[in-house]
Amino acid sequence: MADAAYGLWPLVVLNTLLFIAFAASFFHPKSKRDWRAMGAYSAFMVALFTEMYGTPLTIYLLGSWLGSQFPLLKDTHAGGHLWNDLTNWQGDPHLSPFHLASYVAIGVGFWLIAAAWRVLHDAAQHDRLATTGLYAHVRHPQYDGFLLIMIGFLLQWPTIPTLIMFPVLVYIYARLARSEEREVAERFGADWEAYAARTPAFWPRWHTRPPAPRSGPPSRPEQHTTARR
Repeated sequence: MADAAYGLWPLVVLNTLLFIAFAASFFHPKSKRDWRAMGAYSAFMVALFTEMYGTPLTIYLLGSWLGSQFPLLKDTHAGGHLWNDLTNWQGDPHLSPFHLASYVAIGVGFWLIAAAWRVLHDAAQHDRLATTGLYAHVRHPQYDGFLLIMIGFLLQWPTIPTLIMFPVLVYIYARLARSEEREVAERFGADWEAYAARTPAFWPRWHTRPPAPRSGPPSRPEQHTTARR
């Protein structure tokens, strides 16, 4: 292939394992639900890096169809940055607005996962519901983190498989969140209902200040740590 950009299967394996391990170190999966969330993220990483360094299926398919209109769409590594190709970005693909935005999205995604875990761990240690930090703004910041990392990679290196997978993974995370909330509602009762009523599930309302959590001694461990303690 041109400039030996693909067929680099050791890089596929290395990058896939690296990003999966990095996310796991931030997320600390323990329960079956946690591992399902990690599994969805891992599948996305496998599909992504297989095309990034292994076999560029998307470039083959689109190149044969759009190659005459978009000459940058070719089987070199630079040609895999499809947003750059389709907008005719002429500079370094790693410095394009899409690529720079991807760095921000991926970094913020990992930060969300890590920062949320610290709140969860503290809540479990003190045997209470997590309603502070990121959990004062959304009920599922760690799922938001996973989705933001995927969005970042879609900005950087979109492929047909990952673009198809992304809405499916959004649905999977939404289902995991609903399943988790049903269990939490049974365990925490009125405390959870009050928290859920004032706090959105995924999209924060930054323009309003969330009401302070109800006072009183906690009686249960935090909702997302039921199997992680």
